[in-house]
Amino acid sequence: MKIPYAISDFEKLMLEGYYYVDRTDRIPFTEQTGPYLLFLRPRRFGKSLWLSVLKNYYDLAKADQFEQLFGGLFIGKNPTPLCNQYFVLKWDFSCVDSSGTLDEIKTSLFSHINSRIDHFHSSYSEYLSTEVKTDDVNAIRSFESVLSSIEKTGHKLCLFIDEYDNFANEMMARRREDD
Repeated sequence: MKIPYAISDFEKLMLEGYYYVDRTDRIPFTEQTGPYLLFLRPRRFGKSLWLSVLKNYYDLAKADQFEQLFGGLFIGKNPTPLCNQYFVLKWDFSCVDSSGTLDEIKTSLFSHINSRIDHFHSSYSEYLSTEVKTDDVNAIRSFESVLSSIEKTGHKLCLFIDEYDNFANEMMARRREDD
């Protein structure tokens, strides 16, 4: 049995035969909870892995892998109507460098968002009828381009933000050290 210490990539766990405790029975409950969810749990408590499970479950581009990823799990035997119905975009704010000035932090944040949008575009180009444009100066415009492209497809976007508070916590901790 391969123990997945510090691995939060669901696809890797399933495809490479790691031990996984099935918690997919919580997906229907998650869907009933509401459209905007915030998972608050202590560090190292499985939030990133849970987001990876959801990302793989809802991703329309992963429909052909559904049986391989979820076949032996609760949700594989009991899929919901929302299974593989969304474009999925994931931001991980632990990648944002919080060590510089506010402008440097903003640049790092926009850079991360734009890199994920570029990855999104390359992953879903066959599903999109219009090109997604990134704006180096304003990642909000880049995100609006994603939304515009998706609007024309009949699908919706599922946005996952991992470590949403990471760079803010880092900035506050650094400010305390500077005092």
